[in-house]
Amino acid sequence: MGVHCPFCSSSKTSVADSRLSEPGDAVRRRRQCEGCGNRFTTYERVETPPVTVVKRDGTRERFDRQKLLRGLGRAANKRPISDDQLEVLADSIAAELRGHGPDAGAEEIGELALRGLASLDPVTAIQFASVYRRFADLDELEAEIKRLKRQAAVPSETPSNIPSPRPTVREQGEGNKRRGHAEQS
Repeated sequence: MGVHCPFCSSSKTSVADSRLSEPGDAVRRRRQCEGCGNRFTTYERVETPPVTVVKRDGTRERFDRQKLLRGLGRAANKRPISDDQLEVLADSIAAELRGHGPDAGAEEIGELALRGLASLDPVTAIQFASVYRRFADLDELEAEIKRLKRQAAVPSETPSNIPSPRPTVREQGEGNKRRGHAEQS
């Protein structure tokens, strides 16, 4: 079965160029119609089952990329992060979740979002963390700021597009106080 040209509906098309798209979850093919000569782009994605989010209280809901994007947008409000950057981050998080299987913990999604925002704008990451981690006091906020500063100085250990959430050796040795909202792996 051929790909139909959107200009003339011919099914005789050839692939001019093919490459992996960002964030790596689709193949982008540049095609040319043999009938009319026009070029167009197609994207081929593997159909995967939807990801189910397991929330902190144990309830389950279908992963909603738009909900994630809204949360990222609220944190980035009036910060120097473009909508395109947030879209790329949301795509990266969604692709990473699909790669881990059908279930994802809310904590995992929060950590991926936090790391991604930290790589774009540390202040935005702190704004996101203040809601996500539910800081009880300024000491917890200060500890998170120190953690993000240290993470920025230590290169990522994972091949992910999103920097690693794993605590550094220093963080582990300092007895980093957490209330258990987001477990570290």
